[in-house]
Amino acid sequence: MDTVTVSPKYQVVIPERVREEFHIHAGDRMAVIVKHGILHYVPIRPFDRTKGMTPGLDTKDLRDKRDRP
Repeated sequence: MDTVTVSPKYQVVIPERVREEFHIHAGDRMAVIVKHGILHYVPIRPFDRTKGMTPGLDTKDLRDKRDRP
């Protein structure tokens, strides 16, 4: 388990192992979700970069903003 320390400016550094595993880069945006008292940081990805994130999901009928009238 990795741990982080909150700086005086309320900033944290994402451990290198986690950044590499989840392909997080400087400037990436993350959603902060609180559920049942637990913080979840979820990378915000463009639709075209989500390929392969959900193995077994049938994506042939999914559309992104470019497909909409």
